[in-house]
Parts: sequence; C-alpha cells; structure tokens
Amino acid sequence: MVWHEPWGLWLATTHGSVSAVLRDRRFGRLWSDHQPVEQMAPFNALHRHQMMENEPPAHTRLRRLVAGAFGRGHVERMRPRIAELAAEMLDAPGAVGEQLRSAGPVDILAEYAEPMPVFVIADLLGVPRRDHHDLRRWSQAIVRMYEPDVDETTRQAAVAASEDFSAYVRDVVAHRRDHPGDDLITDLIAERDGGTRLSEDELVASVVLLLNAGHEASVNVFGNGMHALLADRGQLARVTGGEVTVETALEELIRYDAPLQLFERTATEDVEVAGVTVRAGHKVACLMGSANRDGAVFAEADRFDVARDPNPHVGFGMGLHFCLGAPLARLELQISIDELLARFPALALGGDAPRRPTWVLRGYESIPVTAKES
Repeated sequence: MVWHEPWGLWLATTHGSVSAVLRDRRFGRLWSDHQPVEQMAPFNALHRHQMMENEPPAHTRLRRLVAGAFGRGHVERMRPRIAELAAEMLDAPGAVGEQLRSAGPVDILAEYAEPMPVFVIADLLGVPRRDHHDLRRWSQAIVRMYEPDVDETTRQAAVAASEDFSAYVRDVVAHRRDHPGDDLITDLIAERDGGTRLSEDELVASVVLLLNAGHEASVNVFGNGMHALLADRGQLARVTGGEVTVETALEELIRYDAPLQLFERTATEDVEVAGVTVRAGHKVACLMGSANRDGAVFAEADRFDVARDPNPHVGFGMGLHFCLGAPLARLELQISIDELLARFPALALGGDAPRRPTWVLRGYESIPVTAKES
C-alpha cells in the first residue's frame, strides 16, 4: 500500500492488497457526479443508474436482473454464432483473411479485433450489427473519462456520446417492447414490465454498460495479448503447434499485459490493509497490472508463459464487482484467436504498433500483421 499524494489516495500494488480491497465489503464503489453537474448530467445519469457504480442493495437488484438473463442460456447460445462470425470475418471475399493473404500488412485490431466483440455483444443484446461504428465511437468517447486529468474536449465528447447513446438505446427498447426477440434487451424489458425492478433510466444505463464493457476490454485483451504472442515466436509456436491450448494461453494473455490497469474503491469505515489503515472516505486505487506481475504469486512474473497454470490473475476483478461478462469474454476471445491462428499459424508483426494515449484502459491504437500461406 503506497500513499499517492498528487491524487490523495492509496495505491494497492500487490496481488494480496488488491485482492483484499476488492473482496472486503467495507470498501464500496461509490459514485460521485462529475462536475460541473449541469454540463455532465447525461454522463452522470448513465453511471449513477448502472450496477458498476452502485453497492447493495441497488447493485444486488441490478446485477441479479442482468445475471438472470445471462443465466438463461444467452452466453452458451452464442457459441455457434461467434464461430460463424469469426469464419465469416476471416473467409468472406474482401474480409480480413483475404487481406492477410495479400502482400501488405493488415491492422488486425481495426479489421478483426474491434468489430468482433461489438458484433457479439450487439447480437446478445438484440442491437443491429450495422450500427457498430456508432456504438464503438460512443463507447470510446465515454470511457476516455475514466482516465485522470481529462480536458474540456474530452468532457464535451463524453457528454455528447452519452446523449446520443442513451437516445439510441431508448429507441431500441421502444422497438423491442413492440417487437420482442430472443435477446437480452427483450428479457430486461420483460423483467421491468413484470414488476418495477428496473426504471427506464436503469434499463438504459444497464444496456449502455453492457455494450461498453462487453467490447472495450475484449478489444484490449486481444490486442495486448496478440502483440505479446506475436512478439515471442517460441510461445506462439507452443500454441499453434498444439502444445498449449488457446484456452490456457488466453489466461496468460490477460495477465501479462492487463487491459484494465486501475479500479477504485472507497473505504466506508476505517480498514486495515497490508499493515496500513485506510481511513473512512479515503479511496484506494487497485493497480491490476501491478497485481498481475506480483512475484509472490507468479513465478518469474515478468516472463510471458502461455502454459502458466494455475494463473490467478485479477483481470476480471474480484468480489462483489467481479466481471459479469467474464464467461462471454473468454468464449469470444478463445474462438476469435483460435480461428485466426488455425488459418494463419505464420502470423507475424508487420510493423510498429503504437499504444493508445491512455493507461487506465491500456491498449494499442493499431497492430499491423502479415501472414504467409502455410
């Protein structure tokens, strides 16, 4: 535990301290409206009414509703659809597969990793795939607010995206109310209309959260992990040669270069963590990437090892706010990586891969790759 004076909060840097904070119910995820309140109202409304920014009993009610819909088979029902989508993206004329068979490098993020999870979560929710460019653009504008020291341009973009995203979801909800489908939004509407457990604002905020969380992290897991894999030809050969399954390797891809670097919690009373007392009202920033490189938990923690097992990374969080979409994220990433490497075992980096100018949500701007027919 390290006190960070510029931000006025504690940093939890080890696997043990991060785990303790995330599991201890005396630390809460307490939403505080961004200032100025009038300007930031659309952004604040989306967050104030979603499960990630609430604690019990509000969190329990919201999560149970969404978890129940997931539990009715939505995720597993996506398996053949994800496999079909991956094959379509890799094999269709003009698609990424055809581009990879040509001479020039292809940005595997823009052409494959970014649209894939947007399509998947859109299918799950019942949102048209054709709107994926808008969904991605709105999401990126909103999540840039999670970085420290944002400027006025970022705030204005986040507010505009929040307004547009909310209006879009309200239209989709209205359509689904009149035309129910086999999707999560229809289920959420049914739950809400069957009682009063979800208000209109909560329904909209929940859908926006699922669309954002359902693809932002997946894009960065794919990008960060694929770059690490392609940069280490020996580890890549262990996967493409069948020594290590993609399922096992994926956990190391998540651990080695964490897509989420920081998650804040606030002490609701005085709590002792790792020998220091966190006073009530003080925040703790859990450094997820640091926890995933803790040598007390991971042997040779800075070494990339696709066969690492067990692999108790904190990539999906812990405790009350453990990522609800973890099973879907794992399924979609396993399939998308497996299908790509099965077709292109000679995949290689095709140039410099610039990082995104963010660090809370850590990822690449682009990753050029090349492939040779094998």
